[in-house]
Amino acid sequence: MSKHIAVVGMGYWGKNLARNFLELGALHTICDTSPAVEKDWKSKYPDVRFTQDIGRVLADPDIQAVALATPAVTHYGMARTALEAGKDVFVEKPLAIKVEEGRALVDLSARLKRILMVGHILRFHPAVIALGRLIAGGDLGQIQYLYSNRLNIGKIRTEENILWSFAPHDISVMLALLNEMPMAVACQGGGYLNPLVMDVTTSEFAFPSGVRAHIYVSWLHPFKEQRLVVVGSQKMAVFDDTAKNKLVLYPHKVEWKDRVPTAVKAEAEVVTLEEAEPLKEECRHFLACLDSRAAPVTDGAEGLRVLSVLDACQRSLASGGGTVSPAGTAGPARPYFVHETACVDQPCEIGAGTKIWHFSHVLPRTKIGERCILGQNVHIADGVVIGNNVKIQNNVSVYTGTVIEDDVFLGPSCVLTNVTNPRSQVNRHALYEKTLLKRGCSIGANATIVCGVTVGRYAFIGAGSVVTKDVPDYALVLGTPARSKGWMSRHGHRLGAPDGQGVMRCPESGFRYKEVEPGVLRCLDLDEEAPLPPTLAKGEKSYDEFKKGK
Repeated sequence: MSKHIAVVGMGYWGKNLARNFLELGALHTICDTSPAVEKDWKSKYPDVRFTQDIGRVLADPDIQAVALATPAVTHYGMARTALEAGKDVFVEKPLAIKVEEGRALVDLSARLKRILMVGHILRFHPAVIALGRLIAGGDLGQIQYLYSNRLNIGKIRTEENILWSFAPHDISVMLALLNEMPMAVACQGGGYLNPLVMDVTTSEFAFPSGVRAHIYVSWLHPFKEQRLVVVGSQKMAVFDDTAKNKLVLYPHKVEWKDRVPTAVKAEAEVVTLEEAEPLKEECRHFLACLDSRAAPVTDGAEGLRVLSVLDACQRSLASGGGTVSPAGTAGPARPYFVHETACVDQPCEIGAGTKIWHFSHVLPRTKIGERCILGQNVHIADGVVIGNNVKIQNNVSVYTGTVIEDDVFLGPSCVLTNVTNPRSQVNRHALYEKTLLKRGCSIGANATIVCGVTVGRYAFIGAGSVVTKDVPDYALVLGTPARSKGWMSRHGHRLGAPDGQGVMRCPESGFRYKEVEPGVLRCLDLDEEAPLPPTLAKGEKSYDEFKKGK
């Protein structure tokens, strides 16, 4: 490779960059304002040019690219000047200290067709590369949680806080492994040596997929720790950069014994890694991109994503730890309505046209379909799944473990449960039972549905009833405990006595129903899996006219 790289800034990290570019045969010039640095480097590397004037670097036609290892506050100005001078740019993390500055650099590099790369070194670590392949290949199963600790008692900086100094690498890795941006960020910390400079921070992230993560960084820690843990449904992975075996998998399982979840530990699996120095691989990648003009793995766009998350963490930190969204991730206006007194925790999925009214609370990882209505003081617990066109009246709590299909009606103050034998002093969160409310059923006001039952399609639960066992399709049940009292049509009418052929007819739609076997009702005029036709107003048309399309 030709000598066409200038390294600007010869502090702690600049020296490492210069060494690697030199070993790769690409170092042309070193730039630093310190005469002592010049004397030291000239004695070691007499063939490498040295200057204290960056203007000479930018004016030299033999220098194709500059690597900036200067304080973060200078990154934007120096990178912009270098790009405008026609140079490709490698800039150490972070890309800039303001999101708008980072976005301006990305736009400028694209317009000038210059390479812009950000120094997120962990993306070139063999363990991180291997971990990415394992996740992409499904070896870990569904990713559920990950966290990173980056702790030390080493160099303490005064020009930037610990968040901006330590966290960018871990944020870059998390975004790459999950291939998504967080929807919500919260950050807390403390400044103990200087109240204006945070020495310790903990950042929490919620992703659209439901994955949660946190990053804990500190330079006031008794020993060095650089560990990333990824928890999957099949295996757990630990990347420990200070250990001999840097990437280890743990195929632990959770088995249910006597209805109690029990951890079953398995032997650790050491992942064999390629021998490579991450910084050298990072420098080599930059040089390869200069030759091919391909976008780097950690290009300006990737650096901007990391910067957006850092900015969100900083805004949360400044607000006392409140939850914020990274810039550029808010997306278009939401297609559903949430009253100003209601609370919707992210991440969750809510369909178009849904309305969430006064004082209601939707917890994370909830899936709510289209055109639903949640009345006043409705509580939707973590992980609940609700279909389309569901009506939930006032003062109803829908607990974890409940699945509600399309077109279900829940009357005011009806009660759903998820534990058969609840005790305040006994934690039974792992024993939640599934309750299924099938399509089109109606639950009357103040009725109680004991957990673990299935309420069939278009069934009707009378007001105040207590349901303790499964309810068949179309059944009308009343009382405590609820007992069958007849049949209901899809349109919510009680079906009368059958005729001589055993057929009952809905007075509104004209649809015919028949008990085909004891306790099993079928609609003779509709495919049982077909959508419900438009409701007919009472007396508007006969069923025969409806079928003929008149």
